[in-house]
Amino acid sequence: MRVNVLVLEGVFDLGLSAVLDAFQTANELIELSGLAVPRFELRIAGVRKAVRTSQGLTVPVNAAGWRAPDCVVVPAIGFKMPGPLESALARPDIRDAGASLRQWARGGATMAAACIGTFVMAESGLLDHQHATTTWWLAPLFRKRYPRVLLDESNMIVKSGKLVTAGAALSHIDLALWLVRGASPTLASLTAKYLIVDSRPSQSAYALTDHLVHSDPVVQRFESWARSRLKQGFSLDDAAKAVGSSKRTLARRIQTVLGKSPLSYFQSLRVERAVHLLKTSSASVDEIAERVGYTEGSILRVLLRRRLGLGIKEIRRAA
Repeated sequence: MRVNVLVLEGVFDLGLSAVLDAFQTANELIELSGLAVPRFELRIAGVRKAVRTSQGLTVPVNAAGWRAPDCVVVPAIGFKMPGPLESALARPDIRDAGASLRQWARGGATMAAACIGTFVMAESGLLDHQHATTTWWLAPLFRKRYPRVLLDESNMIVKSGKLVTAGAALSHIDLALWLVRGASPTLASLTAKYLIVDSRPSQSAYALTDHLVHSDPVVQRFESWARSRLKQGFSLDDAAKAVGSSKRTLARRIQTVLGKSPLSYFQSLRVERAVHLLKTSSASVDEIAERVGYTEGSILRVLLRRRLGLGIKEIRRAA
């Protein structure tokens, strides 16, 4: 498989290294294990002659070229906050990268991006009307900037046609393993074991929702109301009255900030509370389910598996 790793000025060092090391490890394990899997031919491509990482290291790059590889990977650029990121996205090299990405996509390449690299991919227009994920704490900015993208930041990996996106920071390794799995599930499993990488299907377990909630006073008031009523249950009428807004305004503000409906966020708070109790108490699953407003432990089990991709034992083991 021919893989172009598109490296732009200020590339996130950890993300770039994670992608390169994962593919290199996979290649080494092909030889070590004798698996009948073609090697990954990595090419570090750029749209400028010289590229420096966000830590100031020089990356040797090849001209992007127009010949489509089998796969393109866009690592993050090292801008973690909205203001600096938006300034970076206005750079000429980002525009030129978009032209290369569109050309490679027309040539049939699988297009992949991780973390803030998803913003670069979205700038090219390739993610329009496609499902995608991104860095969880920048989801409100992503949703505002790219309204035509169908964003689901709760997932670690989202595939949509020949487009694959991954979540924050260390999701670079998840993305690389996902691509290796396309060539050989056995090789991907072996690579993950050598790199000691556990399965992480969801970003929800890592997201600090408070970081997003506090950006909007209406959403913050809703959160306070919801946390006090987890056991009693949800009512949109009561919620709107409590926060001093109309039901429509409340729903719109929560959708804008969190990408969820008020009910979905209410359920997320129940999950968060349940996980906390599972990790910090010896209460049974049925007891915890009752405390967060569910009639049976089986309902909570299904919800945790659906939202986090984790079972009760896995959650308690991680405490």
